[in-house]
Amino acid sequence: MDFNFFEQRISKIKDLPLPGEASQYKMAPESRIEDLQRINLSKKNPRKAAVMALFYPTEVKSTNLLLILRKTYKGVHSNQVGFPGGKSEKSDDGLLTTALRETYEEVGVSPKDVTLVKEISEIFIPPSNFIVQPYIGLYKNPKPFIKQDTEVELILEVPVVDFLDEARVVLKKMTTSYAVDVEVPAFKLNGYIVWGATAMVLNEIKELLKQVL
Repeated sequence: MDFNFFEQRISKIKDLPLPGEASQYKMAPESRIEDLQRINLSKKNPRKAAVMALFYPTEVKSTNLLLILRKTYKGVHSNQVGFPGGKSEKSDDGLLTTALRETYEEVGVSPKDVTLVKEISEIFIPPSNFIVQPYIGLYKNPKPFIKQDTEVELILEVPVVDFLDEARVVLKKMTTSYAVDVEVPAFKLNGYIVWGATAMVLNEIKELLKQVL
């Protein structure tokens, strides 16, 4: 998809209502939906985090979405595909600052080079007790990405045409932090299975984009 066309059209999502939970839940297993519906967030006192869904042009001016594969470590999100982003620090001036700072640290994109498009629906992640604020941004004049070797295993550059392709939505049996061999809806992108909270956020973005593209 031509980036100039994409940039022109994505600006139209600014005034669209957010699909919200109804969209997110389409990419969640039934057990996770039940958990989310009965959780009282005020009692959980969740930690805050923010992520950036970054769209940018390739050398031939087609449009990509940036994702990362996280390193293997002792944690619930080990070796999973996600967005650049992370937990809020006391020094951050709001969650957008968190998302931009983490994007710079993890993939080398300077905050001044990111154009904010829209803040979308936050999502609670029960296994890690984080409430995450996602943002959509444009990286119009990209430079080579620089991955943070301590946290990022691989940078995934996903063509938007693949992301929007309904054939990329699959059902996959996964072993999660809360179940063994549970069937989960997921995206298959660049050969990787993208599931959980990342897939839920991706689906809201996808539904927004499909209204304007």
